[in-house]
Amino acid sequence: MRIRINHETRYSYDVGVPYALQQLRLSPQTSNGQNVITWEIALEGGQVELTFEDQHKNHVKLASVLPDHDELVISCIGEVETADTAGIFGKHDGFAALWYFKRATELTKPGPHIRQILREAKDDHENAVTMLHVLSEVIAGAVTYDTNNTHPATSCEEALERGHGVCQDHTHILVTAARLLDLPARYVSGYLLVDDRVEQDASHAWAEVYIENLGWVGFDVANGISPDERYVRIATGLDYKDAAPVFGMRYGDGEEDMSVNLQIQQQ
Repeated sequence: MRIRINHETRYSYDVGVPYALQQLRLSPQTSNGQNVITWEIALEGGQVELTFEDQHKNHVKLASVLPDHDELVISCIGEVETADTAGIFGKHDGFAALWYFKRATELTKPGPHIRQILREAKDDHENAVTMLHVLSEVIAGAVTYDTNNTHPATSCEEALERGHGVCQDHTHILVTAARLLDLPARYVSGYLLVDDRVEQDASHAWAEVYIENLGWVGFDVANGISPDERYVRIATGLDYKDAAPVFGMRYGDGEEDMSVNLQIQQQ
């Protein structure tokens, strides 16, 4: 499948910004299940200071906002050819050892709600893949998809307590639960081609768990499936902060407003 993506992120400030930096993890890479045909990133009101690979081998651009500008526009456009691998990404290839993906972060710190989810899902399952699909179903039942209840700093425990969240929250919960089962797990950010519309509100997120003899296997809790040819991977990490499409800081007074314009369609 050939997927075309047009993704614009616009930051508007009510006063000029004296200094700001943004890390852009917006570049898909050719890997198992996807081949990047074309991809371009353009900036208005900013410039790329350097490009590097982070500890997860994500392709990162460090961009600065031009001094005293009141707007930064980040535009990505490209095409990616994908294939269905039944959710299997495969062998581990990165700078961090597998044990690193068992550690908790501020957003994936387990508590009583995570342990309750595990008690509901854990049983004599045929294999780890089946068990993780069952776990995904339990999580989806415990956290209703709702864009108005959580934010990027919401932890897995907070999302479970509220009973509402988005794909980011579903992913954090599954990653945390898998780590409690002594399985390496990571957060994946990317894009999902939706069958009934081109315009989308935001990019997507899902989990990957490392399973012996299979390698990294993906689980999309929000949609109840393993990723197929409709998915485009962008970045991975221990949690959202490691794989966020745009993450940064700024100095100066005034308010910031962000808007996203995203179209994903099959070519």
